Amino acid sequence: MDGMIPSAAQTVAELMCASARTAPKAKADDTIHVAIVDADGRQRLAGEMEAIAEEKGWKYYYRDANNVREADCVVLIGVDNREVGLHCGGCGYDCDTIMEHINDETDFPGPMCIFKAIDLGIALSSAAKTASLHNADNRMMYTAGLAARRIGACKGDVVVALPIAFKGKNIFFDRKW
Repeated sequence: MDGMIPSAAQTVAELMCASARTAPKAKADDTIHVAIVDADGRQRLAGEMEAIAEEKGWKYYYRDANNVREADCVVLIGVDNREVGLHCGGCGYDCDTIMEHINDETDFPGPMCIFKAIDLGIALSSAAKTASLHNADNRMMYTAGLAARRIGACKGDVVVALPIAFKGKNIFFDRKW
């Protein structure tokens, strides 16, 4: 039975990517990116998370790196941060000037268009719901998303990871750090 788990995880991950890709978007302006991390990629991703933990002193990155290693699959969802032309001021600027204020020296460049943040949230929620429908334990991790962005595992100015697992107990529930 356990031999079926990798195949099931891959299938659910693909369905999660489909859910994220087809999720509603502001102005139908699609800047969502998806990727699936394979077993070798999970080791690399966890290693980058540990490097970030060392660099920044953020111990919870070690905890999340362990979850990435233990996961059966990791789905990455990213979004490009760009203006959508609504001139709403939700980012603190106007669509004509937001890009002049982007700070690329931070982990996730901002300010961020509020509609791009909403697009990412809807895509993540759609993917998490798909995982849930297939009984895959999952958790959204910006920590793994940052590591994925740093190693180029997924396009996007902001990337969030959704590791999934089919275990006898939810590995993302009572985590210690």
